[in-house]
Amino acid sequence: MTIAPIVRDIPELAETFAEHVEIAYGEARRSGRPFAIAVPGGSAAEGLLPRLVKLPLDWRHVLVFFVDERAVPPDHAESNARLVRETWLDRVPIPMANVHRMPGDLPDLEAAAAAYEGTMAEAIGAPPRLDLVLLGMGPDGHVASLFPGKPEVEERSRMVVGVPLAGMEPQIPRISLTLPAINSAREAILLITGENKAATVARVFGPGGDGSLPAAMVDLRFGTLTVLLDEAAASQL
Repeated sequence: MTIAPIVRDIPELAETFAEHVEIAYGEARRSGRPFAIAVPGGSAAEGLLPRLVKLPLDWRHVLVFFVDERAVPPDHAESNARLVRETWLDRVPIPMANVHRMPGDLPDLEAAAAAYEGTMAEAIGAPPRLDLVLLGMGPDGHVASLFPGKPEVEERSRMVVGVPLAGMEPQIPRISLTLPAINSAREAILLITGENKAATVARVFGPGGDGSLPAAMVDLRFGTLTVLLDEAAASQL
């Protein structure tokens, strides 16, 4: 993968992300459609989403989806929906009907995944095409809840899948967007921070990059990928 990452400190990366969101929102509105964004939890949410609170968007035209979710209730400490609400959504006047959380608390994850795919199709069309997907990357190279060596990485038809066995702690079952859903987006932003991810960053984005990891498989068919790194994550490039 040939990518020229943007290397800055977290506040500057948050500004860059906000600029991309504002531009993508404007393009969506000029095309007469709502702006559809999918977001994760974790460090990507904590580092970037608070900056969106200041954007001068008409939140009635923003549709929020989730990249992945753990099989927990929405107010649980491990819930991505809870984190996204606290860092962003509870601080802007977005209609709650515009926020489509993944139903990780349903007992049947495959049924929940199928239902969420239907929710996306109803809101933005089938197959759904998101305007912007925000991703983080784990030290093992996973994105969303697509872990190296797990069967969900190989999914090529469904947009959303259940993940019965996570590849890292906490090993809570999950729901996740698939690579086809991510790679059909108009834009993806991949945020990677921390020294513990530097070796994987070099493996994926360095010379002769290793294409076997999920992060290396983010390759948008008709869109653009922007990689945002802090100095620690970029230290081995």
